Amino acid sequence: MLVPQQDDRTRKNLMSLADPGGTIVRHAHLPSPYAEQSLMGMPHTAEHWTADRVRALPDDGNRYELIEGALVVTPAPRGLHQEAIMGLVTRLEPWLRETRIGRVLFSPADLSLGEDEVLQPDLFVYQTATGARLRDWDDIVAMLLVVEVISPSTARYDRQLKRRRYQRASIPEYWIVDPDARLIERWRPGDDRPDVMTDHVLWAPDPNHPAFELDVSAYFADVLGD
Repeated sequence: MLVPQQDDRTRKNLMSLADPGGTIVRHAHLPSPYAEQSLMGMPHTAEHWTADRVRALPDDGNRYELIEGALVVTPAPRGLHQEAIMGLVTRLEPWLRETRIGRVLFSPADLSLGEDEVLQPDLFVYQTATGARLRDWDDIVAMLLVVEVISPSTARYDRQLKRRRYQRASIPEYWIVDPDARLIERWRPGDDRPDVMTDHVLWAPDPNHPAFELDVSAYFADVLGD
């Protein structure tokens, strides 16, 4: 266990880290496995999260990320969320195989962009130094695209905290996929507002190759089963 067993008084002041809508916690104690599920409260003392501590958390089905010092906890996604990710993977993979620009993966992951952090984007396109398949997360030398599929409970984190981090890291493109609104927001470094795309997305990470084109309407129709 990351946190030693605590007495009853301390347990009554533990912060629950995973509510059904996703939680962001800057300073919190992890509850003992023996603590009642209903116990909620603010911790008595501030606690500093590190990437190593986050990696030591139990594998309980939640996704844990450390972003700008904040611990972000997201529960297991809905089926629609996973369908949206796989819909992008199946469209990106043939283009990436043909162009050999990079490879696509999806979470769970353990990424860092140069800070003490743990990043787990829903989907990302990456490059290694040799172009070979990924063996260790440290093999990644460049991130070409990061994608998050939002839900009402995660929209604030995806549009604010995560978006700021990827812009600050100069990720060339960050897409926010919104299945409910049937649109994709595209953010680039320095953007104050996203490009909102409802018809087509053109992604051209390498001018020496034809752009990847996504028919947004057809994509959402497939994901939503129209």
